[in-house]
Amino acid sequence: MSTTPLKDTKFGQKAAGPVGWLDDRLGLGPLVKKNIRKVFPDHWSFLLGEIALWSFVVLLLTGTFLAIWYQPSMNEITYNGSYEPMRGLEMSQAYASTLDISFDIRGGLLMRQIHHWSAALFVAAMMAHMLRVFFTGAYRKPRELNWLIGVGLFSLALIEGFAGYSLPDDLLSGTGLRFVDGLIRSIPIVGSYLEYFVFGGEFPGDLIIARLYMAHIFLIPGLLLGLIAAHMLLLVYHKHTQWPGPGRTEKNVVGYPMLPVYAAKAGGFFFIVFGFTALMAAFIQINPIWTYGPYNPSEVTAGSQPDWYMGWVEGAVRIMPNWEFTIGPETFSLNVFIPAVLLMGLLFTVLAIWPFAERWVTRDNAEHHLLQRPRNAPTRTALGVAGMTFYGVCWIAGGNDIIALKFNLDIFVITWLCRIGVFVGPVIAFIVTRRICISLQRKDNETLLHGYETGIIVRSPDGAYAEAHAPLPADQAFTLSDRKRPQVLEAPETEDEHGVRNPASRKERLRAWFSRKFYEHDLDKPTVEEVEEAAHHHSDDPYPANELPEDFSGVSETGVPKSH
Repeated sequence: MSTTPLKDTKFGQKAAGPVGWLDDRLGLGPLVKKNIRKVFPDHWSFLLGEIALWSFVVLLLTGTFLAIWYQPSMNEITYNGSYEPMRGLEMSQAYASTLDISFDIRGGLLMRQIHHWSAALFVAAMMAHMLRVFFTGAYRKPRELNWLIGVGLFSLALIEGFAGYSLPDDLLSGTGLRFVDGLIRSIPIVGSYLEYFVFGGEFPGDLIIARLYMAHIFLIPGLLLGLIAAHMLLLVYHKHTQWPGPGRTEKNVVGYPMLPVYAAKAGGFFFIVFGFTALMAAFIQINPIWTYGPYNPSEVTAGSQPDWYMGWVEGAVRIMPNWEFTIGPETFSLNVFIPAVLLMGLLFTVLAIWPFAERWVTRDNAEHHLLQRPRNAPTRTALGVAGMTFYGVCWIAGGNDIIALKFNLDIFVITWLCRIGVFVGPVIAFIVTRRICISLQRKDNETLLHGYETGIIVRSPDGAYAEAHAPLPADQAFTLSDRKRPQVLEAPETEDEHGVRNPASRKERLRAWFSRKFYEHDLDKPTVEEVEEAAHHHSDDPYPANELPEDFSGVSETGVPKSH
C-alpha cells in the first residue's frame, strides 16, 4: 500500500505557506522536527500521569464555565431562587449563586459535578502516578528535580481541592473551614495571628470566600500550570524511563513516536477520561449542597466528611490523645498541631528528601533510565506499603463515626483499634511486603535456573512422577536478569595504620549501616556459572526441552495451552 507524503497532499500544499512564514520568523522548524519524533514507551502504567493531566484540563474547562456565574461574596441576602425549600432563607451570595448554577443555569449542575469528580480523579491519578514512580525507582538520578516538582504539584493539588471544596459556603464546606481554622490556631505562639491574617479577622470573617476564590482560579492554577510545564519540559529533556527488556538500555527509548501514533492515542485517551468523568457526573451524585443548607457558624453538619484525599488528616486528629497544656497566657494544643500541621509537614518533607536520602545510603551516582521491578527493591517497596498502610488507617479513623453508625459498632472501640493500628499496621505491612518481594525474587531466580513449569507430568522408568520444566525464552530470561547487583557498603576503619582517627568514619559507618539494612535481605541474580550449570542439568530431564514444540509455553491447570 503506497502513501502520499503530507507535503504533496492538498492540505500540505495549502499549509506550506503559513507554516513557512512562521518558521522564517520563529525558527521552530528544527525544534519541532526533533521533538515530533520523540518516542514514548507503550506501557499501561504511564497512563496514570496522563489521567492526571487530562483531568486537570477538564478542571480548567469546567471551572471556566462555573466562574461565569459564581459570585464569591459573603454578603448576606434573602434567597428567592427556584429551589423552593430554601426560599426566604438568609444566606451568602456565594451559596445562592451555587444554587442558581445547580438549578437555574442550563447544564450547570452537570458542570458542577464534572468539576468535582475531575478534582477527585485528578488527585487520585496524581497519587497513583507518584506511587508508580516511587515503587519503580523512576525518581533516581537524573530525575530528582522532576520528583520535587511532582511533590509540589501534589501539595498544591490538595490546597486547590480544599479551596474549591470551600467555595459553595454551605454547611458542609463551612465545617471544613472551621476544621482548618482549628489547625491554624493550634500553631504555637503565632496561631491566632495567622488566623486573623488568613480570615481577615475572627473566624469566619467576611473575606475568606473571596480570598479562596482568587487563590482557586488564579494563583494556584497558575502555579500548577507552571509546574506542569516544567515537569513536561524535564520529561522531554531526560526522555522517558522504560521497563527492562530486549533492546532497551540506559541510552535509548523503545516505543512509538509522537506523530502519528502517540498523538492519536493521547487525544483519544483525553476523550475517554472526559467521557468517563461526564458519565460519573451524570449518574453519581456528589456534593449536593442543597441538602446541607447555608453555613452558620453555630451549626455543624452531622456526619460531615471532607473530600477523600483530606480524610487521613481528620482521622489523625480524631485518634490523637488529648494532649494540651498551658504556659502563661499561651495554650499549646498538641492534640491538633501534631497530627495535622506537623504530620502533613513531615509527609511532604519525607517525600521531598527521599531520592537524596536513598542516593546517600546506596552511594548510587549512576544515571538510571531503566525502571526497577518493585520486587527487586524489597526495602523501598516495603517502606512504601508501610506508608500506604499508615495513610489507610488514618483514613479509616476519619470516618469512625460513619463506620460506627452504619455497622452498629462502638465508636470508642474503632478509635482505639485505629490508635493501635496506626503503629502496628505499618510494621506488619513492612515485614509482610518485604518477605513477599524476597519470595518473588527467589521465584525469578528459580525460573531462570530451572525454567518454567510446563504442566506436563512425566513418569520416570523407576515409577516416579515429576513435572517437566523448560528453559525460558531468551528475551524473557534477559528481562528477569536485567537488574543491578546490590552493592552493600563496607564500614571504614575508625583509625588508620598510624592510629590517627578518621574524621569521616562516624558518618561513613552510619551510611554503611543504612546500606546494610537497605540491601540486607535482597537476593542476587544468578551468576553466569550457575546458569550454565543449570542448563547442563536440563539435559537429564525426563522430558527434554528440545522435544517440546517451538511455540509451546506450558499448559494451565485445566490442560489448556498458555502463552508467556
